[in-house]
This record gives sequence, structure tokens and C-alpha cells, in this order.
Amino acid sequence: MPPSHRQQESPAPTMLTTAETRIQIDTYTPRWDHEVIDLSDALDFWSAAAAAANVIMQMSLPRVGHGVAESRVESGALMEHPWKRLRTTAQYLAVVILGTDAERAAYRDAVNVAHRMVRSTADSPVKYNAFDRDLQLWVAACLYVFYEDTYQLLRGRLTEEQAESLYQHGKLLGTTLQVTDDQWPATRAEFDDYWNATCEHLEMDDVVRDYLLRLVNLKMINPLLRLFFAPLLRFLTIGFLAPRFRELLGVQWSATEQRQFENLFLFVSFVNRFLPKFLRTFSYSLLMSDLRRRLRRHKSLI
Repeated sequence: MPPSHRQQESPAPTMLTTAETRIQIDTYTPRWDHEVIDLSDALDFWSAAAAAANVIMQMSLPRVGHGVAESRVESGALMEHPWKRLRTTAQYLAVVILGTDAERAAYRDAVNVAHRMVRSTADSPVKYNAFDRDLQLWVAACLYVFYEDTYQLLRGRLTEEQAESLYQHGKLLGTTLQVTDDQWPATRAEFDDYWNATCEHLEMDDVVRDYLLRLVNLKMINPLLRLFFAPLLRFLTIGFLAPRFRELLGVQWSATEQRQFENLFLFVSFVNRFLPKFLRTFSYSLLMSDLRRRLRRHKSLI
């Protein structure tokens, strides 16, 4: 009898690289300075251009995606109350970066009240709970990427020392809620390993994809505003997505569009050099003033 043949084993899956999971940051934007920085240096009103892309990144993890799409917290639903959701999300970021420990604690309590209602049901295709620290870690990681990417597009590529300093301060994006210190990858290099490994497990079904395409196409706002803003938002959103996320969302991005995106931010970064910091961070100052007014008057924060 002929010798038996062993079944050929499938090759081990190849780990994704940052070329697939992060947007391309070239050296076309010259560095402004080489000082050590933290998250407060990354605050800039231009960074709002990446907000929708960051929502897509967060929701690409199925348990986060369905947690948002199925949320029963009607008062904070993105598709029902887009301006309120924009305010509360931006205010969370403002208080994390600019607030005191007491202000962070107050906002954490307010978020926790809303999160108690965000849990899967028997009909949910995946099980989720908004208090799951692993899910919060992913969301915080996406928010860190948001600040790192927009900072580099506007201010130039980070030095290794700057990248590490910004990253260590970024821990607050998660630990202000339930993420623990030891959950946050210890170094910027270890963060890349966590990020790429997690990106291996991202998926997007039709429910989440349809939800996100409605967001990108601004289906939740006035049709006249949509007519003007939707094409620009779509361009900016896809430009801020790495190849892995574009593939999940099912959108295309050409080399011509990439050049247009780079040229746009080359221009914006040049203009930004001449804007004083108080103008570039004015929206964050307004958010903190509103937060402190709400606290003084014992009004709802979210």
C-alpha cells in the first residue's frame, strides 16, 4: 500500500502591520518643535475632521459596534440626537485632558449611568456590556490614535521621545472610566502590538456597516446641510481610515484621493502655524466652561 500522506497544514495567519492598520503619515509636514508634549498639545479644532473615522474604527470591533447600534439610551443616540452626542463625546475628551480629578470623577459617574443600559439582549448577535474593560480599552486606543494621527498631520511626525510622552498621557482616555493602569500597554511599541493584534479580530456585519454608512452620509441631519457637507465629510472620513478599516466598511480610496488628502493637510498645517493656540483650542475651552457651569448648577452632564 502506498504510504499515507499527512494532510497539509494551513499556514499560520500573518499578523497585520501598521501599514495596514494605521494611516500613512509622511514627512511632508515639517516639525514645529521637538519639545516633550502631552495630550493638551494635540488639541486642535481641525482634528474634528477625523471624528467620524474614529467612530468607524471603534465600531469595527463587533461588541462595540452592536453596543452602539443597538443602544437603548435614546437620549444619547447618535442618529436621533447627533449634536448632543457630538457635545457629550467632545466634552468627555475635554475633561479627560483639561479637567481636574474631581471633574473627571463627576463625568465618569455621569457616563456610568448611561452605560448601565448598554448591554446585549437575547436577540443580540454578540454579547456586550459597556462596562467591559476590554471594550473600553479598544475605544480608548482608538481615541489615542485619533490624537496621534491628527497631531502628526498638523504638526509633523513625532520624535520617539514625543511619541512616548504623548502615549503615556493618553492612558487617561481609558483610566478615566474603567480601564486599569496595567491594562494600558506599557510602552508606545507595545501599543502597536496590541493595536495590530486586535485589528486581526475586527469584523463588520451589515447592521453595523449600514449604521456607519448612514453616519458618513449624514443621514441624521437636515437634507440641505447634508447636501453641502456630506461629500466633504465622506472624503475626510475615508482619508482618516487605514486600509484595514476601509476594507471592513467596503469603501474605495485611490492614489489620487490620497494625494489630495495629503495636500489638504499640508495646506492646513501651514495655515495652522499662524493661528494662536487659544483659537485652535477655543472649542475645548467652551466645552470646559459649559461643563463647569453644569456642575455649579447641578445640571445633567450628558
